[in-house]
Amino acid sequence: MRRTIATGLGVLAVANLLNNRVARRWAPLTSAAATGALLLIARREGLSWPELGFRGARAGAATGGALAAAVAAGYAAGVALPRTRPLFLDQRALALSRRRVLEEALVQVPLGTVLLEEVGFRGVLPALLGRVLPARTAVAASAALFGLWHVLPALDMARANPALGRLAAGEDPAPRDGGRGGAEKGRLAAGEDPGDCRGSVEAGRPAVGEDPALGVGRRGGVEAGRLVAGTVASTAVAGLVFHGLRHRAGLLAPALLHVATNSLGYAAARVARRLDDRRAGPAGRDQASPGRASPVR
Repeated sequence: MRRTIATGLGVLAVANLLNNRVARRWAPLTSAAATGALLLIARREGLSWPELGFRGARAGAATGGALAAAVAAGYAAGVALPRTRPLFLDQRALALSRRRVLEEALVQVPLGTVLLEEVGFRGVLPALLGRVLPARTAVAASAALFGLWHVLPALDMARANPALGRLAAGEDPAPRDGGRGGAEKGRLAAGEDPGDCRGSVEAGRPAVGEDPALGVGRRGGVEAGRLVAGTVASTAVAGLVFHGLRHRAGLLAPALLHVATNSLGYAAARVARRLDDRRAGPAGRDQASPGRASPVR
């Protein structure tokens, strides 16, 4: 059984690297293959479909749908408030064309992210760990691994969403320049991958104290470290919450909540930018335009 668990963890580790660093656009295929491999491993160990969370579709749809609506309401409130709006200005969404935004929200998130994470961390992994550990310990271990799974995405977030980095560092998340945060001033050039936000935050030149290869200064490195640590901790807690939903209503409930949390973030980023532009007026738009990220076609 320990060898089987190690094999499952290996499948997840390879998929994580491929989806976050090697072949991001192919994440739906990678995740589908990894999900199939994990289910095959679990079934060969004699785990039943209900043990893996495949049950209660009606209850899962009702619970997950209600939670998704709550997420939408929370995002709407956060975007509407100037104090929290900078948290939604994420270049991974703002640098995309409309077609790519739809692809991310409707394909990449459900199939490239949620499918593997829910089946892997709420279905297969806790069930396998439950064969060698007490039930609560197995759930806690799976949640902790879910937190560590987000180290690479958190590094991307630190580069693409400086407001969250400032918040994690215990600072005011509002942009220091009164309009756009440093990395929000046009780090992403046309044709670049929005998830790969390496490089300068100012016109392609490394700022003082920055490593040009990483695009992270000494201060930025501290903020990024805090953001990564905060992301790992918060997603581990989210893993416990999601597992509770899975226990009560099957895998569909946390899956719907997960999709809403991630996919609606793209819409929230676009609305937040429009509200910022409207608030700044023509002069603010003209000043910000040189640093605006060009859409990736």
